[in-house]
Amino acid sequence: MAGEDTIPVLTVPEAARLLRCSKAHVHHLISGKVPGATPLPSLWLGRRRLILRTSFENWLRNSEQNHGKLL
Repeated sequence: MAGEDTIPVLTVPEAARLLRCSKAHVHHLISGKVPGATPLPSLWLGRRRLILRTSFENWLRNSEQNHGKLL
């Protein structure tokens, strides 16, 4: 069984768990509704919203460097 760090995509609940926030807040981040935060890149797979792990890590790093705050 593959470890969690080797999975190349994150679901909204997984991203929420990593950010320690609600799924609704992740959806707000994706749609660009959080003031001061760059929209979180994501893609649709059918009706599911997925976030590439590399995009998530880059977004997190850029958010920290550019804004000094995440959410």
